[in-house]
Amino acid sequence: MTQSVAPVLVFSWGNPSRGDDALGPKMHVEMESLAFKNVELLTDYQLQIEHCLDLQNRDHVFFVDASISAQEPFEVSEIKPKKDNSFSSHAMTPFALLQACSDTAMLPEANFYLLSIRGYEFGLGQKFSSKARNNLLLARQWLENKIKSI
Repeated sequence: MTQSVAPVLVFSWGNPSRGDDALGPKMHVEMESLAFKNVELLTDYQLQIEHCLDLQNRDHVFFVDASISAQEPFEVSEIKPKKDNSFSSHAMTPFALLQACSDTAMLPEANFYLLSIRGYEFGLGQKFSSKARNNLLLARQWLENKIKSI
């Protein structure tokens, strides 16, 4: 029996003990308060090949992560599978994850987006910055509007 999954997945990740690297998990909490139908929320510490299973049977997948190099307040790009040197590392990029899914015939026909939210403080034990919080709120508003338009 095949279990039905939501057609939209918002997948965030990050390390809450490293200041603004918590942007992904904080987006997860922000999105929980919206209670969208047909949207599944997933958060993790980092991307792993096992997450190919979470991408199955989706129409739209939004990867959400903190970025030290994104333009303020955030950047959005449609992404495709791409081999990079993160495939065998401790933390995969969304591009490498999609490539791994593709290589194992587990990549669904879906629209994949990377929402990179600009962060500033990433040191161990640093606090979440107010500038990152502002960027998070703007990114959440964009994501909420995008999901409503689907």
